[in-house]
Amino acid sequence: MDITKELGLRIRCYRKEKHLTQENLAEICGLHPTYIGQLERGEKNATIESIYRIARGLNIPFDKLFENMGYMEQDHDNIPLSIYHSLLSVPQDQQILIQNILAEIISLLKIN
Repeated sequence: MDITKELGLRIRCYRKEKHLTQENLAEICGLHPTYIGQLERGEKNATIESIYRIARGLNIPFDKLFENMGYMEQDHDNIPLSIYHSLLSVPQDQQILIQNILAEIISLLKIN
């Protein structure tokens, strides 16, 4: 995945997790809502300054936005990271549903 798109997905995921609109986040960060949207869609390259402002606005550590970034080029066989990457593009309510389903599957596997 393109690193710009991956960063955008992460910003969107954390923004939605905090129940913020693009406009809310932009106001908190002192950035334009259109710019936030462009970043989330991977249409613009973010500056270090804007990433810093966004991380502060989301109340997360700066490096959290870069955790496991680019893992696909490094480790094709890491299934947990692959699952994590897939979940980034799914809204939080669906992430919770997937987590519950996964817990049930694991529980069933332990019984057998």
